[in-house]
Amino acid sequence: MKPDEARRFLVGQLGLTAPQPRSGALGVRALLKALRCIQLDPLDVIGTNADLVALARVDGLERGDVYRHLLPGHAFEHFAKERCLLPASAFPYYREQAAARVPWKSLEERLRRVPEPVLRAVLAEVTARGPSSPRDLTDHGAVVPIDWSGWKGTARATAMALEVLWARCEVVVCGRVQGGKLYDVPHRALPRMAGAATKHAFERWALLERVEAAGLLSRASGPHWSTLSRVRTSTLPDELVREGALEEVAVSGSPRRYLAPRGFLRREFPEPDARMRILGPLDPVLWDRELVRVAFGFDYIWEVYKPPALRKWGWYVCPLLHRGQLVGRLEARVRDGELRVDNLWREPGVKLDDAALDEALARHAVACGARLARRPRARVAS
Repeated sequence: MKPDEARRFLVGQLGLTAPQPRSGALGVRALLKALRCIQLDPLDVIGTNADLVALARVDGLERGDVYRHLLPGHAFEHFAKERCLLPASAFPYYREQAAARVPWKSLEERLRRVPEPVLRAVLAEVTARGPSSPRDLTDHGAVVPIDWSGWKGTARATAMALEVLWARCEVVVCGRVQGGKLYDVPHRALPRMAGAATKHAFERWALLERVEAAGLLSRASGPHWSTLSRVRTSTLPDELVREGALEEVAVSGSPRRYLAPRGFLRREFPEPDARMRILGPLDPVLWDRELVRVAFGFDYIWEVYKPPALRKWGWYVCPLLHRGQLVGRLEARVRDGELRVDNLWREPGVKLDDAALDEALARHAVACGARLARRPRARVAS
């Protein structure tokens, strides 16, 4: 498979050739169904990553609409490609497998900190109350927070109990409010799916879903596998290839082999439109940075967790997609009611379409409820 073929397939498969046919709430719901998952990140610089994924593909949205239109009833949160929004139809699989596949090494530590009677009490209170934040519930005292390399989790027993119950799918996130999440029991938040049965074993279903979500899933280890790392090294990928449920392909310029959906080369997508798109750092088209380098000729590093002195580009830098190509990157923030572009780069040999860029920034400013400040001229990326 040639790199340009891989690029065209990825752009089409991941919904970046034209806006979703439906806008607003219906568009977001159709998008989640098509993408299988939308990766979450708490940082909200010009919208969260979930906002950026949706705004690049669906018209008629404002910052935060991705949550408002999906929760509750149409989606839930759990681990897929890290923590994600997942369609409600996936819940029966997660409910059956939750305890066995939660990727927290510290889950046992949480269970040591939060006794079972507290878990049962918190679950009973949420069941009785309905949608609740941790602060709405009875205070069960303090716990020693979990420490992840200097980042500390909650020190409240009630909040930690909700984390455990969420991991077990005994409660689900049913909304987001200022300062946190709302939790409810599945039979209220996901009434159509709370009692539904699964059709396949979790691992088979999840791998087929992940390949559809990635477009091309490298068989090499990496964050694109995330919670399916054990599946990667099992016999299942080869079994699905032999069955014809998946295909295995190579991309010129890469030593890796990739899993692709069955019949992927026969799928038809429209030609990329003239709209420029600002991509979130965790957009599915960017999951596999090596594949991005080979298929798009674009080296992307998300440097948000790097010390400032070690950053090449900046803290929160987003790629720009235009006519199916990654043509540049920008660093921007919403500050004091303005969308301000602090830095703008174009790829070597690329002349940025100024009109398309200005239209993209104007759309984004409207979605963020902000004024658009004057942007700098693009520098050549080096």
